[in-house]
Amino acid sequence: MPFFSKQFKLAKQLSTVQLIVLFYVVAVAFSTIVLSMPFFKAEGASLSFIDTLFTAISAISVTGLTVASTAETFNAAGHIALAFILQFGGIGIMTLGTFIYILFGKKIGIRARQLIRQDQNRTTLSGLVKLMLKILQLILIIELIGTVILSTYFLSYYDTWTEALIQGFFGAVSATTNAGFDITGNSLIPFADDYFVQFINIVLLILGAIGFPVLIEIQDLIRGKEHGINEKHAFSLFTKLTTITFFGLIVVGGVLIFLFERTHFFADKSWHESFFYSLFQSATTRNGGLATMDMNQFSVPTLLMMSGLMFIGASPSSVGGGIRTTTFAIMLLSIFSYAKGNETIKVFGRQISQVDIMRSYIVITTAAMLCIASTIVLTVTEDFSALAILFEVASAFGTTGLSLGITPELSVVGKFIIMFLMFVGRIGIFSFLFIIRGKEKKDVFRYPTEKIIIG
Repeated sequence: MPFFSKQFKLAKQLSTVQLIVLFYVVAVAFSTIVLSMPFFKAEGASLSFIDTLFTAISAISVTGLTVASTAETFNAAGHIALAFILQFGGIGIMTLGTFIYILFGKKIGIRARQLIRQDQNRTTLSGLVKLMLKILQLILIIELIGTVILSTYFLSYYDTWTEALIQGFFGAVSATTNAGFDITGNSLIPFADDYFVQFINIVLLILGAIGFPVLIEIQDLIRGKEHGINEKHAFSLFTKLTTITFFGLIVVGGVLIFLFERTHFFADKSWHESFFYSLFQSATTRNGGLATMDMNQFSVPTLLMMSGLMFIGASPSSVGGGIRTTTFAIMLLSIFSYAKGNETIKVFGRQISQVDIMRSYIVITTAAMLCIASTIVLTVTEDFSALAILFEVASAFGTTGLSLGITPELSVVGKFIIMFLMFVGRIGIFSFLFIIRGKEKKDVFRYPTEKIIIG
């Protein structure tokens, strides 16, 4: 089979990052084919090729921006098929690929381990297969528990246990993968007064977005106590930094939403309504995309602030996108350290490497330029306000999925820009840059160093 032999040789010539991106492109193509199948569609429903492609990219990138109602476009079988696509996008292609390899008794070679390392942002090749299996196990357990809780609870909302089970299963998968898709037809707005459903969704959103390494360290701590290990557990710098930043952003976001909306949307709301609206909308900007209200009801300051939160996104090695919480944390720490006259960044008894600091600013700068350029182009091609476009751009890049409702009305050019942002948000800025990067070259000589005026 010369054709496949040729393609295999071509794949071997690709870099690790290029191969990972190729896998995601193939996943998008496969998802597009699946979602275009007529037996997954609701009676009388149809989607154009562009809209099907948009839905597939939104699903693989677990964003949740849609050009058509998921509830009205797909039937029950389509909802289940979409849920499995969300698994590929949320957990990661290499995680599920590793499981399938092991299931068929295949050996995980060095090339596959390099792909896993790149996909999960790891620095070493050791323990990667065990890591993939742990991630898969954790996510499936979380989704199973979420499905049982929500399905049982939804029996009071739906007439049959089948409908309650499908709603609970899809809701648990969508929340855990931070996909933002819904089959209620109106996100979580029907549960705006049901604090239990909101609480369960917040927990699932956090578990999906806080980062797999954090969950694994917590799991190891719990298992250590179960086995009577009394040694003091030392959390890694990554876990400490990302957890504090992650929950700090939720708290700050919730407080700001409450303050900005106290005389607007919350003017006629009770304290507990205002609290849950603020908390849920802040938590969902971490990457969730689900909402308990129409975003258009929020004031301009709130929407701008939420755009910033979506731009930051979730933690690294999670189901989410954006510049990531650790990138944002390093930026703040570097500003604070420089203002105090320090030459290095020290936190939790550790010093952050200059390479990581430089990488953080590369991510922030590249992401900002992409989003600004996309916003400018969309203001030319689309007939919407700059605020609505900025909100949609931040939501797409952060793979969040919150929307002011303009996505279905975008032009073909506008949809392609949003698709591009969703894809880049999912694979990450470095993977995006490495696609066009040449082979790394070592300096064979150096020029004299000269300082230039900055600021």
